Amino acid sequence: MEFKNPQEHLEQFNRRVAVAGAIVLSCFVLLFGRLVWLQVIQHDYYQTRAEDNRISLVPITPIRGLIVDRQGEVLARNYSAYTLEITPSQVPDLETTIDGLAEFIDIQPKDRRRFKKLMEENKRFESLPIRTRLSDAEVAKFIARRFRFTGVDIKARLFREYPRGAFASHVTGYLGRVTERDLGRIEAQEAEANYRGTDHFGKSGLEQHYEFELHGITGFEKVEVDAAGRPVRTMARTAPVPGNNLTLTLDVKLQEIAEEAFGDRRGALVAIEPTTGGILALVSMPNYDPNLFVDGINVADWGELNNSPEKPMVNRALNGAYPPGSTFKPFMALAALELGKRRPEQAIFDPGYFNFGSHTFRDDKKGGHGTVDMYKSIVQSCNTYYYHLANDMGIDNIAAFMGSIGLGSRTGVDIEGESEGVLPSQAWKKKRFKKVEQQKWFAGETISVGIGQGYNAYTPIQLAQAIATVANDGVMFRPHLVKHITDTRTGKQTPIEPQPLKALGWKQANIDVIKRALVGVNIEGTGTRAFAGAGYVSAGKTGTSQVYSLKGAEYKRQGTKEELRDHSLYIAYAPADKPAIAVAVLVENGGFGSQAAAPIARQVFDYYLLGKLPKGAAPADEAAKEADE
Repeated sequence: MEFKNPQEHLEQFNRRVAVAGAIVLSCFVLLFGRLVWLQVIQHDYYQTRAEDNRISLVPITPIRGLIVDRQGEVLARNYSAYTLEITPSQVPDLETTIDGLAEFIDIQPKDRRRFKKLMEENKRFESLPIRTRLSDAEVAKFIARRFRFTGVDIKARLFREYPRGAFASHVTGYLGRVTERDLGRIEAQEAEANYRGTDHFGKSGLEQHYEFELHGITGFEKVEVDAAGRPVRTMARTAPVPGNNLTLTLDVKLQEIAEEAFGDRRGALVAIEPTTGGILALVSMPNYDPNLFVDGINVADWGELNNSPEKPMVNRALNGAYPPGSTFKPFMALAALELGKRRPEQAIFDPGYFNFGSHTFRDDKKGGHGTVDMYKSIVQSCNTYYYHLANDMGIDNIAAFMGSIGLGSRTGVDIEGESEGVLPSQAWKKKRFKKVEQQKWFAGETISVGIGQGYNAYTPIQLAQAIATVANDGVMFRPHLVKHITDTRTGKQTPIEPQPLKALGWKQANIDVIKRALVGVNIEGTGTRAFAGAGYVSAGKTGTSQVYSLKGAEYKRQGTKEELRDHSLYIAYAPADKPAIAVAVLVENGGFGSQAAAPIARQVFDYYLLGKLPKGAAPADEAAKEADE
């Protein structure tokens, strides 16, 4: 039996104790170092994290700015209502929760569909409405049962309202829920922080173009919350700043008279101040009720609007491109004078047709107009005169002049989505068609262009700008709808100054020739009946544009389907000696311009110049009172 040395055992034991002590000491050193790191060096970082867990920043949506006409009548305003909202991330079973809510709150299938759509389109928003505009009774019922529904709450939200419904809807536009496309615009403006808590965005009209003026500045509340995320107290509050108000150049009563003049017909009207470009009326018929979109339009209403053959969502004044017909002739005559292709007294003989190659281009009057000079060509709207003129000028000369007065290009009006229209030329045709055999411009095509047919297609606002430029002796202004923007904090008004685009440098003698003929149209020409007995002298030009090619046949209104009937057009300004208003009127499939479009312009002029109302119309103050009621 071997005995171990006690001294050796003791030394071994002491070594083990020393190693263990060193390990324990190292652990304490590491723990102390970690505590120093967390409590001293990283103190500020973790204090901020703790505050973030305890403090929540809640955005406060600002009040959206108003839209009012030049007299202050409100076209778009706001109101507050209670909304039942669900935060999907906090709800374990959405369907069960919604079913439970439906036991005491009226939740329709359309509300469920809208909620589902909002979840798909608005993933960044924490809280989404399942029901809007709750009654006081419904609010009380929910509050009594709130404990049963995690992630569901009542919120007070601001809603947009258009008090006159469909009236001027293509001007105001409408709001809709924020989509990914809208987020792109917000990011482009670097306005993400300002749109926290905002769930609506301008989709069309002025609501869209002036979105960042109307929106305002989002406020914030610093709220202390408990471990469950429920608010305990408000620690600080930064009030939101309301959006700026828009005051328009639009005259509500004039707009009303113009809309009513169309009745149930489709078409458009644009009325402009020639010396400023301010739009007095902008009509597109039929229109639509923008209030349908505020809560998110339901499937049935959207289907009715989107599938309607009347196309009420199309802004015909800005997006509809139509052949100008004979309204093109005054501009052709002015081009001829400026280019030296015609003298005012230079005449042709009109037998009622113009032969070009193997094709016969017919005049609208059998037997023709006889001897025709420039004045008579405009007053009696002689096609044959312009067949000859177009052939002599050539397509590129025509295109260059028409382009200079804005035809075939956007006017720059302060509404999104304006169409360019079509200004035909050799270069345009090469770009338009892919096949080489289709790209060649034929001289016969120029003949049709000369009377406002062929490939010509322009928007009503382009025609309004063009005739306003003639009325203003060749100085062109950009059409605009907003007169000034009002800062709601300071009351300061920032005017939208008239923006002259260019002075065309026409010879005044040439302008006077055209103006005299335009006056003659309403005194002894195609506009005589519409302006008989007017208490002012006006200048205008009627137009009738073909919807489809007659191929040499005679047009007969009777027996022709409505959608194939000619469009009715009229351009004008008044008073003739000092123009205060210029208009372009289009009535789709309305037939002759003198019968459908010109009478609408007469009603507009009568009110604007004389204060005269159409028969049966209420005075302006009574109409405003009825709208308020």
